[in-house]
Amino acid sequence: MTKGILGRKIGMTQIFAENGELIPVTVVQAADNVVLQKKTVENDGYEAIQIGFENKREKLSNKPAKGHVEKANTAPKRFIREFRETNLDAYEIGQEVKVDIFAEGDVVDVTGISKGKGFQGSIKRHGQSRGPMSHGSRYHRRPGSMGPVAPNRVFKGKKLPGRMGGKQITVQNLTIVKVDVERNILLIKGNVPGSKKAMIKVVSGVKAK
Repeated sequence: MTKGILGRKIGMTQIFAENGELIPVTVVQAADNVVLQKKTVENDGYEAIQIGFENKREKLSNKPAKGHVEKANTAPKRFIREFRETNLDAYEIGQEVKVDIFAEGDVVDVTGISKGKGFQGSIKRHGQSRGPMSHGSRYHRRPGSMGPVAPNRVFKGKKLPGRMGGKQITVQNLTIVKVDVERNILLIKGNVPGSKKAMIKVVSGVKAK
């Protein structure tokens, strides 16, 4: 059974374990998660729950969006995501999902949009090696060979300079160190994708099942 929640990345800090070990953690605030819809095989062809996160102003929503959230008796939501392979019987439309669905020691996968780095060269973007920096080399930080002569073109997928970051990234097998139910906060060991205040999706680990 897949469990999931949406939250905001607050930032990173560190805590001490009982054995004195220093653990770097990412703080995730997961408030205002409401079940908007239950999707079934009969109606939609697959099973999932649809969760809305973070209220937004009424005037920013159109009529269909307002009608959709009225069924759950809640305000319009800024982010809406689905969680597949879920136990539908455990959820009701309009129910608030809190961090207590997870426990300390649970293994989770975290998805977010990575920090945008702008246009970068092949050394920073792909980790390629540079040429000699000595005078007269004429090859310092270039991308290198464009490929063989025969096709008279550059093959698709060639690692070249370009836009770096700003993509959806999933980091797997992260451990939940602490669950703060009162403040709706998760402390996740290690780093997760995205800048501070970025929206992230936390689901139970696929490989941990």
